[in-house]
Amino acid sequence: MTALPRAAGDKEIPMKNKKDNNFSREHLAYLRKERNKKIVITVSRILILVAILGIWELCAQVKLIDPFITSSPSRVVKTIGDLIKNGTLFYHIGITLGETIAGFAIAVVLGYSIAVLLWASDSAMKILEPYIVVLNSLPKIALGPLIIIWIGTGYTAIIFMTVIVSIIVCIMNSLAGFIAVDRTKLLLMRSMGAGKVTTLRKLIMPASLPALMNTLKVAVGLAWIGSIMGEYIVSKAGLGYLIVYGGQVFKLDLVMTATFILCLLAGGMYGIIAIIEKRFNK
Repeated sequence: MTALPRAAGDKEIPMKNKKDNNFSREHLAYLRKERNKKIVITVSRILILVAILGIWELCAQVKLIDPFITSSPSRVVKTIGDLIKNGTLFYHIGITLGETIAGFAIAVVLGYSIAVLLWASDSAMKILEPYIVVLNSLPKIALGPLIIIWIGTGYTAIIFMTVIVSIIVCIMNSLAGFIAVDRTKLLLMRSMGAGKVTTLRKLIMPASLPALMNTLKVAVGLAWIGSIMGEYIVSKAGLGYLIVYGGQVFKLDLVMTATFILCLLAGGMYGIIAIIEKRFNK
């Protein structure tokens, strides 16, 4: 709080914070309500996670479930500690994270570029649309043996698998965002003599930004699926490799640990996309 200047003997006249003066009491009450709502949502999410982990641990301790088969949070923590001690945890995380980010970036950039080309040519879009739909419905895991023959068994094959899993959805979602732009605005741009490039840069790309953000959110999950699928087939390192190896030798604590770490990494990438979306929306 601040006070107005006063002469000797005068009482201080308090003033409201300058920031508060910009809003009505009703609006300030609304902002507090929204802030409290966000806090409740965040706390509820944390409590649900704690409850799930607690129930899981309790059931394992009292033998309601077999911890050898289902593992438990304490065994997962112990396995993480063992992996850190032998120096392999961050190595495997780095391998999978690098493959996923590379495949994600390539799929988004290439998919968005193809969507732009399809938007620019209505005839090409109508001709290629059935093939895109068919490719999207194709089980990508069936291409595993072919990918090994075509590309080999290195990291490139895993990144390629990540790209083919993600790219079709990137194309379809981006193109849908372009098509959904208000036709009245398109007609206005044409009436002002704007060409395809100007319309794309000044109208289509800004107007389809929410669709792009949704595409990124979907592509994050698909990129993780693609990288793990690739590691199932050809990898010698990574979290997918740990899952396969743990299943083969019945080290199910290792399987659950790798799966838990995958959830954390996927959630972290999704959170980064959500932060980017908020900044763009502002």
